[in-house]
Amino acid sequence: MVFAVEEINHSTTLLPGVKLGYHIRDSCGLPLWAMQAALSLVGGDSASCNSTDYSAGEGIRERRGDQNVPLIIGGSSSKTAQILSRILGPLAVPLMSYTASCPCLSDRLQFPNFFRTMPSDIYQARAIAQLSIRFNWTWIGAVVANNDYGLVAIKVFQEETRGAGVCLAFVETLQRENIVSDARRAALTIQASTAKVILIFTWYTDVRELFLQLAKINVTDRQFLASEAWSTSGDLLQDPVTTKVASGVLGVAIRSSAIPGFKNYIRSLKPSVRPDNKFFEEFWEKMFGCSLGATPLSTYASSPPPQEDRLLQKESLPPCSGTESLEGVQNQFTDISQLRVTYNVYLAVYAAAHALHSLLSCLDRDSSSGNNSFSCFSPKHIKPIELMQHLSNLNFTTPQGEMFYFQGGDTPAKYDLVNWQETPEGSLKLVLIGRVDGFDLHLNESAIQWSTGSNQVPVSVCSESCPPGTRKASRKGEPLCCFDCIQCAEGEISNQTDSLHCERCPSDFWSNAKQTACIPRQLDFLSFNETLGITLTTAALSGAAVTTAVFVVFLYYRQTPMVRANNSELSFLLLLSLKLCFLCSLVFIGRPSVWSCRFQQAAFGISFVLCVSCLQVKTIVVLAAFRSTRPGAGNLMKWFGPGQQRGSVCLFSFIQVFICIIWLLFSPPVPQVDLDIPGLKVTLECAMASVVGFSLVLGYIGLLACTCLLLAFLARKLPDNFNEAKLITFSMLIFCAVWIAFVPAYVSSPGKYAVAVEIFAILASSYGLLLCIFAPKCFIILLRPEKNTRKYLMAR
Repeated sequence: MVFAVEEINHSTTLLPGVKLGYHIRDSCGLPLWAMQAALSLVGGDSASCNSTDYSAGEGIRERRGDQNVPLIIGGSSSKTAQILSRILGPLAVPLMSYTASCPCLSDRLQFPNFFRTMPSDIYQARAIAQLSIRFNWTWIGAVVANNDYGLVAIKVFQEETRGAGVCLAFVETLQRENIVSDARRAALTIQASTAKVILIFTWYTDVRELFLQLAKINVTDRQFLASEAWSTSGDLLQDPVTTKVASGVLGVAIRSSAIPGFKNYIRSLKPSVRPDNKFFEEFWEKMFGCSLGATPLSTYASSPPPQEDRLLQKESLPPCSGTESLEGVQNQFTDISQLRVTYNVYLAVYAAAHALHSLLSCLDRDSSSGNNSFSCFSPKHIKPIELMQHLSNLNFTTPQGEMFYFQGGDTPAKYDLVNWQETPEGSLKLVLIGRVDGFDLHLNESAIQWSTGSNQVPVSVCSESCPPGTRKASRKGEPLCCFDCIQCAEGEISNQTDSLHCERCPSDFWSNAKQTACIPRQLDFLSFNETLGITLTTAALSGAAVTTAVFVVFLYYRQTPMVRANNSELSFLLLLSLKLCFLCSLVFIGRPSVWSCRFQQAAFGISFVLCVSCLQVKTIVVLAAFRSTRPGAGNLMKWFGPGQQRGSVCLFSFIQVFICIIWLLFSPPVPQVDLDIPGLKVTLECAMASVVGFSLVLGYIGLLACTCLLLAFLARKLPDNFNEAKLITFSMLIFCAVWIAFVPAYVSSPGKYAVAVEIFAILASSYGLLLCIFAPKCFIILLRPEKNTRKYLMAR
């Protein structure tokens, strides 16, 4: 402060012709002493509260008589600042602090006369919150002082990180009166927690005890975030326990800045230059181990040490030679590499000087006359309330080139970001890695050395991030940061990390294998190229080929009794209808189209009705032939001759043709994509627009088959060699069993497999009819020709 005052007094632009004076009082860190010193300064009583010239409570004033000081620089702690501001407020005396950081002091209603060059704690809490968000630390432990400094800071931290997915694993408080037990409890909590990043908002003496307790239980793998109260503590940096526990600390620090000329000023100080500076006298004697004289060091306002003891101490030291110098001394006093609180004091003095300059050279505009006139106050008659008004409107450029102004009573937030890094010797050093300007964070991440000793950012999460393709599911009774990753259901995707919900794909899209994107669904149908299609095609063509072969055999042996029995014309028509049944199954294979959908059901229905009609007529012929041998039934075959047989087949078939025409005209099957079936592949099928039409087609076939089965069952006991009734009965049993089983299988089969089930039913029933009716006859015709005679057939 003295350096800043002297620098201003030598300035030709700032307060020219005016010399600043100062009066320094020591509060010894006690609010009562600070209050006593402040009242004596504003009351003009320079003799009261006599104390050592320590630079703790300061006042700037004109040294002319005992004039009241218009401004006080002091209130180093937030508690002291609140007390002084409330006392000085009614007197309108501005109070400017250089280290008080409580957010409560920003309230202009309660503290209208308070100004500070130290940012509010809100800003450092926000800066640490931004660091946590930037490095994706979502699971953080907190140890805070059990006072406004710690509790307000952690509250601001939580507000700033709300919505960013950051949770506090625990919050431990430290009470200075119970620091050992509180530190031990906090250390055990840190050890038990899975949080790897620990935020500490408390005084450096509390941190030292906490580190000691952590070292005892060997907790050395945590990444600490430091508040400005301990981030630059030289005591902690030099403590071997700290080196073991807290390497890689990342912290917010009071901003530092170089002060030109201050280094030379410090090193040129000598007791002869400032004989009245009792602090410097004591420092000099302790530094060089010599005595400057037998004058008592100081007198104290309360509990003064015995003067005799001090005199004896001074007499035991050799006298100083006068050649002692601070030029080669390296200690905390001469180290100006980290000017933090010092720079805040420097700014406070310059702020006061610029406010005085503005007050003494004010431009006053006469609004009524419209003329400008200069109305300057005399340095002898400065009113504190007028100085306070000029402080509120202050805006100047510091000697370092920075813009300085007050926002209310606060200055714009400016901090340094520091990192504790290990040196090759094993000690810790403080490294500047970035700055905070308001809400902007400027950080050199590559320069950070983490607690792990590497450049790899530590991970501190309760649950690992959910990758794309999954969603977060909160755990019951646990913070939001603790969750499980649930795989998205089929047809749903999430393409972001830590997605809260899975999104369902549009109906014509499906999720990929990783469920991270929706891809177009692939059309699927029973094709000729796949194994199932090839198998069914082979079975259909084989059936048609076998039927053709049987047809050729029957045609070749058409004059033999075996072929001529039971109306060879119906046998040939039956073989033709069976061949159509085999071939119509091929229409169901391949990509469905409008015409293929219409043709396949009609071909299927008509072919099978033709087939069953032939069997039914053959059965009726057998019954009529044997019934005609009874007395009174001689004309039965006359009424059911070849013409009537053909007519019956045509009539039965025409009914099915009529049903199919009506069905296809009014509500035909159409090719349609079945989007209701889950999966990447979507089935293109012939959708039944009218279930009634399809049911009528199947129902009519079933009616004919049941009638045929009943008639064949009645004719089963007729002579075997001439009778086909048993063969027809057995074939109809197979036919009915296949189609009864078809209905539930068809309904329950998904997609193209429903088509395959229908084809299988067609082929199975066709093969059943072909083998049951024609296999025994072909066996006799080809392998037992001796049985293919009229004598054999009529034997019974």
